[in-house]
Amino acid sequence: MNFVAIDFETATPKRNSACSVGIVTVENGIIVEEFHTLIQPPNNEYNWHNIQVHGITELDTYNSPRFDQVYPEIKNRLAGSVVVAHNESFDRSVLRNTMIDFGIDYVDIELPEKWECTMKIFKAKGYVPAKLDVCCARHGIQLQHHDALSDARACAKLYLVSKQYPVR
Repeated sequence: MNFVAIDFETATPKRNSACSVGIVTVENGIIVEEFHTLIQPPNNEYNWHNIQVHGITELDTYNSPRFDQVYPEIKNRLAGSVVVAHNESFDRSVLRNTMIDFGIDYVDIELPEKWECTMKIFKAKGYVPAKLDVCCARHGIQLQHHDALSDARACAKLYLVSKQYPVR
């Protein structure tokens, strides 16, 4: 069971405003690497609602790298891998739209059109709601919700649970 789980936080409702990314690499059902960084969003602009959700502000990302500076690390971790996200359409669109803004072709990262989605998996199992925090609570998975690395780690563990792998 080899895959990569990813989570983005955004500075505004726009899907090109990544301000944080967490990536967790799983090999043979075991988390072997974790990566997290803050990202300076376009013009370092934030929406108050997004700040209320994740607590990241323009002061936090004032000296953070831009997406194009972080992208080589993201590509290195994701390229050619099975990618899992809790709401894959959101995280995939953040990656795609931010890449477009920096003139990077999505084909460059060699990913499938759709990723594995733990929210859809748990909805299909009858979870209502199937939000990340609810699924984690139900399975005893520790979560600091809306922290990109914690969300990615929790997503990886939920994916393992869904495939009946032991969570370590």
